[in-house]
Amino acid sequence: MSLPPTEHRDDEGRVVVVRHAPEQQRYELLDDGTVIGHADYRDLEGNGAGAQRHFLHTEVDEAYGGRGLAPVLVAYALDDVRASDLRIVPHCPYVASWLRKHEGRFDDLVDWPA
Repeated sequence: MSLPPTEHRDDEGRVVVVRHAPEQQRYELLDDGTVIGHADYRDLEGNGAGAQRHFLHTEVDEAYGGRGLAPVLVAYALDDVRASDLRIVPHCPYVASWLRKHEGRFDDLVDWPA
């Protein structure tokens, strides 16, 4: 079960929406309905560990850089993985870095890629 879309105020005070877009296999950041960032994934069955969500790439539009939006997008995505009873495989360098920075928060769900 996915989390509902969530509003977030960025570092400049603008309200953006974070949502899951399963038909595109990604999580999205929207500003007034326009996609300004995304975290792409693919779902695969794990090797005995359960279904896994493999995070491949995270990007925020350059015009929105420096507003603290990438961590908001990743935190929402990983919270959604937990709510969906999946495991996390962080191929994306940004997602991997975020997980290391927030050690302990999702350790029980992470399958580090080989």
